[in-house]
Amino acid sequence: MVQTTFSLASFEYFLLIFIRIASFTFAAPFFSTRGFPVRTRIGFSAVLAILVANSISPVEMPYVSAIGYSVLVVKEIICGVLIGFVCNICMSIITFSGSLIDMNIGLSMVSEFDPTMNTQMTVSGQFYYYFMLLLMLASNLHKYILSAFIDSFTMIPLGGADFEWDNIVTVLIIYLSDYIQLGFRIMLPIFACMLVANVVLGVMAKVAPQMNMFSVGVQIKILIGFAAMFLTVFLFPEVVSMISDEIKRLLPGIMESMY
Repeated sequence: MVQTTFSLASFEYFLLIFIRIASFTFAAPFFSTRGFPVRTRIGFSAVLAILVANSISPVEMPYVSAIGYSVLVVKEIICGVLIGFVCNICMSIITFSGSLIDMNIGLSMVSEFDPTMNTQMTVSGQFYYYFMLLLMLASNLHKYILSAFIDSFTMIPLGGADFEWDNIVTVLIIYLSDYIQLGFRIMLPIFACMLVANVVLGVMAKVAPQMNMFSVGVQIKILIGFAAMFLTVFLFPEVVSMISDEIKRLLPGIMESMY
């Protein structure tokens, strides 16, 4: 017969683990989309919390009253949200690149509401985002994010998070520079093709002024843009590698700022 012991202290310990994991799943990529039902997230967080509670050594909770425990709960919520948010903002690099591509090929006005992200996204940005999401799932990046998050319980003890906001801001500022750099690197092949197309259309407008390049050029640029996207799709594994490296660089930096 299996015998288990249960006390208020163990429940409070388990609740802090569950709160950190639930906060992470509501902010992290893959898990925060509306296609991932809320009940499934809660159940997944509860199962993962049970596994984590049985695998890490318990620590003494530094609180003496209900107010002190509430402070620990708020700390765990901030900790889980920050780790998930850092992973999620790295995914926005591809949508930023897609919006730049649409601006060049003439589809910047064609935006649609994405119900899974609750945001307006351009056509190319949405296509690139879901294509990259599939490649990341195929490359097991979600397993790396989960394992890195589980390691946070070792690096950042429950209730022991000490937020160094200056370091967190520094990490986010470095990310913003990488955000712009990587976004332009992803759209660079499309930009080069569209630059050549604009030069050709400008020469044709001078050589044959009777042709209305303002009406014809829009369709030509869209066709050239789609052709360039089709011909450069083989570069997407490199794009996934760049964004994965960015996640692997940001996660340790944000965790080191909380202990």
